[in-house]
Amino acid sequence: MTVLDSLAPCPPGRWTHDHVTVEHVDSGPLTLRRSDGRLRVTHSLTAADLSERLVAGVTASVQDADFGQEEFELTMVGLVRSTVPGALDSWSVYYRNSLRELLDGTADFAPIHDRAAELVRGSVLDLGSCFGFLPLRLAGAGVPVTATDILPGTMRLLDAVAPELGVALETIVCDATHVPVPDGSADTVTAIHLLEHVDDTIGDAVVDEALRVARERVVIAVPFEDEATACHGHVRTFDPEALRALGERTGRDFDVVEHHGGWLILDAS
Repeated sequence: MTVLDSLAPCPPGRWTHDHVTVEHVDSGPLTLRRSDGRLRVTHSLTAADLSERLVAGVTASVQDADFGQEEFELTMVGLVRSTVPGALDSWSVYYRNSLRELLDGTADFAPIHDRAAELVRGSVLDLGSCFGFLPLRLAGAGVPVTATDILPGTMRLLDAVAPELGVALETIVCDATHVPVPDGSADTVTAIHLLEHVDDTIGDAVVDEALRVARERVVIAVPFEDEATACHGHVRTFDPEALRALGERTGRDFDVVEHHGGWLILDAS
């Protein structure tokens, strides 16, 4: 797979990367069709439809057992880019709509962001930020924030969109197990819906690195699922007992809370 550039030019209404093509049509539902090793997605979305709510819509449309995280992410990028002309314009619409829905409570993920915002203390370093909605929300509220992600393209996108939204934050491209900052660099380190994407060994290393970087606390959130959602890149499931075991392994004081999934709050001081 060639490196994905979410800001690369594309013809109006049509976006292609590798074997995935997403095309805007005049009318009709979101449709995914596979033929000769290629995936073609058609849709009739409008600018008002562009937000994180699309995640649920795409997930519900997937009837293909081979549809993994890579194709899911390419489909999401293609939906944004084929709906609104102009790379930065399309992403600015997507980010503005998503942040509005997260703040007004209409987004599915809103309760999770609300709880994360309540739990952080002081400056924040966020691990596995992906699109960076939580860092943007916190930075918009005046919190000093550093967003991190292993994918350079997501951080480039965040760097490009943040000024359009009038928000200032720092970004770092890095593995969540090796963050290039000194010990105690942030008051709070967050890992929101990250650990379900990695196995136990890597997950333990992420928690250890979070504790190294945090001065006061580490805030971890995970979904509670009966089965790992493959198209979202999930490779393991959690329950309260698993979170308690994770907390006990660190030897730190901790709390486990259930709220739209599970939360592990670790004392880093």
